[in-house]
Amino acid sequence: MNFNPLDLGDITGYQKWREQKVRLYDKAAHLNVIDIKGDKLTKAELSNLKSACDRFNYSIYRMQKPELGSKQFVHETGLLLGLKRLDGNLCSDEDNITSIQVMSSGRHSVYIPYTDKKLTWHTDGYYNADDRTIRAMILHCVRPARTGGENLMLDHEMAYIQLRDENPLYIEAFTQANVLTIPPNIENGKEIRAAKTGPVFSVDPISHTLHMRFSARTRNIEWKDDSLTEDAVACMRGLLNENNPYVISYRMQAGEGIIANNVLHNRTAFTDGEEKRLLYRARYYDRVDEVVSRKS
Repeated sequence: MNFNPLDLGDITGYQKWREQKVRLYDKAAHLNVIDIKGDKLTKAELSNLKSACDRFNYSIYRMQKPELGSKQFVHETGLLLGLKRLDGNLCSDEDNITSIQVMSSGRHSVYIPYTDKKLTWHTDGYYNADDRTIRAMILHCVRPARTGGENLMLDHEMAYIQLRDENPLYIEAFTQANVLTIPPNIENGKEIRAAKTGPVFSVDPISHTLHMRFSARTRNIEWKDDSLTEDAVACMRGLLNENNPYVISYRMQAGEGIIANNVLHNRTAFTDGEEKRLLYRARYYDRVDEVVSRKS
């Protein structure tokens, strides 16, 4: 990215960047699924994954041999993509890769990802402290649900463009340092995560790319109380539907996965079969390596 997207005065830089992004989507290449032959990426497969993430901030892959889709595959694929710093969280496994499936008891059961209910639109780690910013994720399907469980995705850079085109002041509202607050997480009367206040849009200090922090939740979330923020949130919510031409829906099968630079995403409700739906999720403090650096 050769300009500061938060500089609303740089009309020329914005229009050039916008034109490049929209042109990429016009070719519909964001719908491509990248085939992976074995449990170790070839140079061509790695290049294809990086290229898709570079252009659209996500890529979808399909293993030709789903049985090879182990945690080791997820971990090694992450490393090849430049994803080295895994984020551990309350419900992650010992290796910091999370096994996501329906849990009827224990700590996991109180969090929506471990139920069969729908997950609202969000970016991962929107409640994390700044030194634990989630920049990328891998979501790998081991077993799909019997029905449902689709993932919808929207490149956060396209959401930015749509908001700015609607009203540049919405970007101004979403860059306020106090626009979005996630209250502390209290478990059994003990604070296990502090409140987190910050902007929706920012420029990542490491990659110098646009970063987004967002949740469409209506509970346990606090937006700045002013009319401009209210209008910006309403506009953002209006973009998060399948009628948006830049929103895609994909139901992963066994051996398929999504690699993303923490784009907006959600999950529909689902019904399990005899075996539970199982996904591996790895979240990273790093961003997927680019084929050609945006800083050049």
